[in-house]
Amino acid sequence: MTLDVEILARLQFALTIMFHYLFPPLTIGLGVLMVIMEGLYLKTRDKQYEAMARFWTKIFALNFAIGVASGIVMEFQFGTNWSVYSRFVGDVFGSALAAEGIFAFFLESGFLAILVFGWDRVSPRMHFFSTIMVALGSMFSAVWIVVANSWQQTPTGYHIVTRTIEGHVFRRAEITDFWAVVFNPSSIHRLTHVLLGCFIMGAFFVMSVSAYYILKRRHVAISQKTFTIALVMAAVTSLATLFSGHLQAQNVYETQPPKLAAFEAQFQTGERAPLYIFGLPDEESQTVKYGLAMPGGLSFLLHGNFQDEVTGLDRFPKEDWPPVFLAFQTYHIMVGLGMFFIAITLFALLLRLRGTLFQKRWLMMLFVVAVVGPVVANQFGWVAAEVGRQPWIVWGELRTSEAYSPSVPAEQVLASIVLFGIIYALLFVVWVYVLDRKIREGPAQMPPDPAPGGGGVLAAAAALHARGGASMTDAHESTGRSRRSS
Repeated sequence: MTLDVEILARLQFALTIMFHYLFPPLTIGLGVLMVIMEGLYLKTRDKQYEAMARFWTKIFALNFAIGVASGIVMEFQFGTNWSVYSRFVGDVFGSALAAEGIFAFFLESGFLAILVFGWDRVSPRMHFFSTIMVALGSMFSAVWIVVANSWQQTPTGYHIVTRTIEGHVFRRAEITDFWAVVFNPSSIHRLTHVLLGCFIMGAFFVMSVSAYYILKRRHVAISQKTFTIALVMAAVTSLATLFSGHLQAQNVYETQPPKLAAFEAQFQTGERAPLYIFGLPDEESQTVKYGLAMPGGLSFLLHGNFQDEVTGLDRFPKEDWPPVFLAFQTYHIMVGLGMFFIAITLFALLLRLRGTLFQKRWLMMLFVVAVVGPVVANQFGWVAAEVGRQPWIVWGELRTSEAYSPSVPAEQVLASIVLFGIIYALLFVVWVYVLDRKIREGPAQMPPDPAPGGGGVLAAAAALHARGGASMTDAHESTGRSRRSS
């Protein structure tokens, strides 16, 4: 059996990037929620907001550490497995990654120590400022990574330079307009959609942990407040993602029509293009088997009416088609999950307004496991975007089949895949173990503010108030223990 270097190099990059991308969306989403929590504490001086901010800071720091450790590998792969690609995009990527280091990573890591260790060492306002800076730094990091990726999808602001070295001809893209690279035709749409996906993932993660505490009747009062904050954020960003996704789909149709045709399995150009809800695309017969479609739905989404023509894959050479089946399925799963997020968060928000949300144990159980949805949606969204870009690694300029390192043997790539798989498995186990410990510990019970002459009944009342009005069950259990002691 002959090993294919290109397939193995693709597989390795997919493994490392998909593992790494478990953590940045969670970090970005948690960063925004931490700003909200700590801001509410500064405004209200409610110790419960401080407790939740401290707790989620610990979770944030854990994810940040694992994200950094897993992300370093990707940059080395550019030079080892994808040397032709690195030479071609080096000028563009070098600028974007340098900007990330200067404007994002230094900002984020510079204030991280104050965020994690400065609770009792700096003023509350200074600590809040550091929280904002860390949250902004994590988002700025996403900005420059998305800019670099978007340039691959819709390259602008460059020219091609050809050089001959030792008889070999090399092509290289060099920047002619930095801001044209930054604001390429798809960067703003992609960045908006990516950040909204991160916010949804962070919010669902917080709701999952809070729902777990509510079901276990632990930290009930603080968990209900935390759940409500995350629920509002999840509902707003889920609705915003619907509009963002629509605008991005229109942008993809304008800039990368074969990709949109693959997303929607639009094999034939024609009017009244159907919008498939689900199905099994078949490239051989150029049909969608077992499909359920809305007649004219795709024409309406792209053009605003049910009649206009939509460009299909038949307008492009077969060798330029993306893998239709994988692009179609991952895209539709992402969209389906997005609609689920809207439905469940709006329903929960309605129950919260009625005051009955936390009595619905079945719904709390659903929210505990619903965090899997945003993880899958974020992963599949990127899979759809990258698979839909094929066979181009830089759209219209460099094919993926021409971009890998010809001098690296397949056996070495396979060996590195195995080693990375083991290392990442160990990292994942460490992450789950530490995360589980921190969740089991839960938010710390904050001490009450000292009352003048506070003692006896007044001190006990203040302590009960600081605990957020523990459940009646806890109060009865405490009374029972006191009576037994007497």
